[in-house]
Amino acid sequence: MKRVLVTPRSLTHGDHPAFERLRQAGWEIVLGPQGRLPEEAELCDLVQGCVGWIAGVEPVTPKVLAAAKELRVISRNGSGIDNIPLVDAAHLGITVLRANGANAQGVAELTLGLALMAARSIHLTDRGLKEGIWRRSMGTELNGRQVAVVGYGRIGQAVARLFAAFGSVVSVIEPLDVTTEPFARVDLEFAIREAELVTLHCPPSPDGKPLLSIPLLGRVRPGLTLINTARRSLVDEEGLLQQLETGRIAAYCSDVFDQADADAAKLIAHPRVIATAHLGAFTRESVDRAALEAVQNLLAFFENDPPSSHPSEGVATSSRPSENADC
Repeated sequence: MKRVLVTPRSLTHGDHPAFERLRQAGWEIVLGPQGRLPEEAELCDLVQGCVGWIAGVEPVTPKVLAAAKELRVISRNGSGIDNIPLVDAAHLGITVLRANGANAQGVAELTLGLALMAARSIHLTDRGLKEGIWRRSMGTELNGRQVAVVGYGRIGQAVARLFAAFGSVVSVIEPLDVTTEPFARVDLEFAIREAELVTLHCPPSPDGKPLLSIPLLGRVRPGLTLINTARRSLVDEEGLLQQLETGRIAAYCSDVFDQADADAAKLIAHPRVIATAHLGAFTRESVDRAALEAVQNLLAFFENDPPSSHPSEGVATSSRPSENADC
């Protein structure tokens, strides 16, 4: 019987309807630790004997891939692949597949929710009332607000449409040669200077440097709301804290912190920060879409290239880079 490892946190709590398709196709399912990211040593043990892997955002190290002697394909339950060493995978003949766009609507709706919360200080009012303090803060409306969407993949497109529906003036920052109509295309420097709200939906830089560096953060339009539902490394957190303290950045809404991020405690505790625990893709609908697409991708791979054949070198991915954190 063919073995497949399943490690996304959203899928290890129990059975999922998508698993039935695997069982019907004769697969044995090996589940990772329930509801948390597996550690390297656990993955080295779990992946042994598996020819397929439905993976989440857990770090897949070269050591893990070296232990996966029979592994043929990694099928992500989302679009992000920056947690996988693609060069090592290609060298070992392991194909990497992605569930592109499966989480786009969930992430886009959370982004809009964070924007509304920051615009109306909902979090502060709620906290005050629970402490017995009745207070109000003058809010702003999304209608007519200058919004810059960084990254125009499927998530960025969904975000742009939602803000446009609220009457925001949307512009887009996108390095790839794709059409952004009906939204104006601008560069990052312009967006930082002019936008009242900037929302990040792009992959991290290959060199690990933050997209929003200390100098860039010092040039933002005063009163900026910054939303990051993509990757923590996109923003220089030292520079971010500086601008939060001065009030130049009025709010930082973030969905990029993990349980293990103890060094983020100061940022998370800041009164101008609204932090959520990787909720973007964590909707029933997004999880179901991503799980089904990951399973379909895996099954299609083996239908076209059965386990008895020799693995081919290379990594199969789409042309668009990773956009967002998944489940």
